[in-house]
Amino acid sequence: MSKQTWKAGTLLAPAPPVLVSCGDAEKPNLITVAWCGTVCSQPPMLSVSIRPERYSYGLIKRSGVFVVNLPTQALLRAVDWCGVKSGRDVDKFAAMHLTAAPAGTVDTVLLAESPVNLECQVRQVLPLGSHDLFLAEITAVDVDEDLLDDKGKLHLDRAGLIAYNHGEYYALGRRLGSFGCSVRKKPRRQGR
Repeated sequence: MSKQTWKAGTLLAPAPPVLVSCGDAEKPNLITVAWCGTVCSQPPMLSVSIRPERYSYGLIKRSGVFVVNLPTQALLRAVDWCGVKSGRDVDKFAAMHLTAAPAGTVDTVLLAESPVNLECQVRQVLPLGSHDLFLAEITAVDVDEDLLDDKGKLHLDRAGLIAYNHGEYYALGRRLGSFGCSVRKKPRRQGR
């Protein structure tokens, strides 16, 4: 296999595009972030990277809280639109006909139309260059009950989540395996 070596770049893909809600109930805002990821399981933490010149950056830096809202295929237009418009100029919730609902553990709003909301408290801000990294502890997870089976097990595959891959949005595809499938023993066939 032949390869080309390119200059360093941000080609880690696919990424989960998320809608980050911030601000207060009187002036809530949404920003689309593709640079979001889990960083710790105990305590549960994640990171989001945001340019300091973005309107949401100041809201999050002042309040120290935000909510990561996982978007679905039905929210695709809002994901894209909220990534190219500024909350300085427009009320994104109103323009996209979305609902800002109070978060339970942090003093901001969550996106009611999102099936999963991760309420976050900022623990540290790291200036990195073009973006600052907000390290945040997840204080609560709000899950749409339609994604739970009768035993309370989460079926996130039912949510219709999306992925962002080098400038394009994609629906998530078929299941290929599960954690540990590479080492799990296959059941023996009877009658051999």
